[in-house]
Amino acid sequence: MKNENGIIKKIMSDPVLIAAWVLAFISVFFTRPHKEYLSYIDWRSLGILWGLMVVIQGLKENSVFDIIGNYLLGRVKKGWQLAAIFIFLCFFGGMLITNDVALITFVPFAIMILKSCSMEIMMLRVIVLQTIAANLGSMLTPIGNPQNLYLYGLTGMPIDEFIIWMLPYTLLALVLLIVGIAFLPGRNKEINVADNKGGGLSKGHTKPGDIIIYLILFALAVLTVLRIVPWYVMALIILAVVFILDKKIILRADYMLLLTFIGFFIFAGNMGRVGYIRDMLEKLVQGREVYTSIIASQFISNVPATLLLSGFTDNHRALLLGVNLGGLGTLIASMASLISYKAFANEYKKEKGRYILLFTAYNVLFLIALLGLYVILN
Repeated sequence: MKNENGIIKKIMSDPVLIAAWVLAFISVFFTRPHKEYLSYIDWRSLGILWGLMVVIQGLKENSVFDIIGNYLLGRVKKGWQLAAIFIFLCFFGGMLITNDVALITFVPFAIMILKSCSMEIMMLRVIVLQTIAANLGSMLTPIGNPQNLYLYGLTGMPIDEFIIWMLPYTLLALVLLIVGIAFLPGRNKEINVADNKGGGLSKGHTKPGDIIIYLILFALAVLTVLRIVPWYVMALIILAVVFILDKKIILRADYMLLLTFIGFFIFAGNMGRVGYIRDMLEKLVQGREVYTSIIASQFISNVPATLLLSGFTDNHRALLLGVNLGGLGTLIASMASLISYKAFANEYKKEKGRYILLFTAYNVLFLIALLGLYVILN
């Protein structure tokens, strides 16, 4: 009973999941249920996403990211170096472990270390830059975030084409983050993280053998993304191996996100079968993919925007760029941004308003710069 209440509470606290299934339910009145509903769902993307979630959770449970963070922390001496570690862990981590996981792992890490080093003067700006770093670093790779994984599978584009298309924007994002670090308050203050008791991340339980197995499973997932291994083979192998290693990890995947995907797949599939609605949406989106997806992301976040708009355009490269840039802007433009906000707000309740203002200002500046690059290149 307690577990059932917990599941219901989790569902009710996820407005995007609720919206997805409300829209799916409404769409049933336009297109009655039929066997083609199953064809709406991109099972390959969902299978790969599930596999990555489980494997990354396994690596996290074995403190892999903690070990990396602690190793890097032992080599910093100034405030700007400390900030750079936090921000670039999110930027480069987002490329491999997704923006969500990078923020869940490294934002609490930053809050703890900055407090222990008496460097709270840079706290707010570092957390904001970490969030932007995770959202923009993740756009370079197909496994960086859910919308990339979905569009990479949908388009069938080669991995090198995907990376080359997103690379100029990722490099500009990197330059902008470096500029942001250069203007942080307290950046030249001398620090010694190693001398701060409790300064590092908790090591938790670490099993070298398990880490090796999870890294092999991660490589298997990447091979699946690259279309070398069938997704169902990968999913079955991960299920079997992780069940033997630690079956609790299987339950820690984000099943709410997977259900959200399914709800939006049903809604978008049904709307695509209604002629006049499809024509209207195609006229709205085609030729304006970048701008339409950025605007839509500000209100419904970039993952739902991807699922809703992808069926109404053939220019998926433009849509890919738009939904990634669309993660900049409002606090809900990328749902991953809420992870940082909640972590910061729990520690600094009186600073919530200031956080939102600074977050929005930084996001708008980054968005203007990246859109400027898009205009120049196109």
